[in-house]
Amino acid sequence: MALVHEPSEGRLAFQLAYGDTDTVGIAYFDIYYRWMERCYSTWLYSKGIRSGQMVDDLGIVTVGISSGCRYLDTVKVFDEIVCQAVSEHIGTSSYAVGFEFTRGDQLVTKGQMVFAARNPDDFSKAAIPERLLKALHSLPEPRFDVKV
Repeated sequence: MALVHEPSEGRLAFQLAYGDTDTVGIAYFDIYYRWMERCYSTWLYSKGIRSGQMVDDLGIVTVGISSGCRYLDTVKVFDEIVCQAVSEHIGTSSYAVGFEFTRGDQLVTKGQMVFAARNPDDFSKAAIPERLLKALHSLPEPRFDVKV
């Protein structure tokens, strides 16, 4: 398979190495969180948004309020994986980004991160700014009907 890394499409492609695995060469469970964050932050960056600069650029901060992973199949060293960010839910002050990890056409892991928009002064609820909403609406819908 040709690995295609397209941050602007919310897609991160990579081949596992031993540093991604436990001692028997199986992807360590917490490594998926790093991959989800990398996929999410490089996608945001491709849209001209940096998490660390949202206060200055958008007038809000986003805070992670939940995350999870559902492991469906074993992923091993040297497997080629694609992580696709998908739009799970977009509300007025919070949103959920799903992450579909595939090996070929097979879903091997499904992840999710839920964020809330907050006012930087007192962390009260804030509306998701239009620029961020536009970016979120550019994510594809999930391909797989798997809940985290």
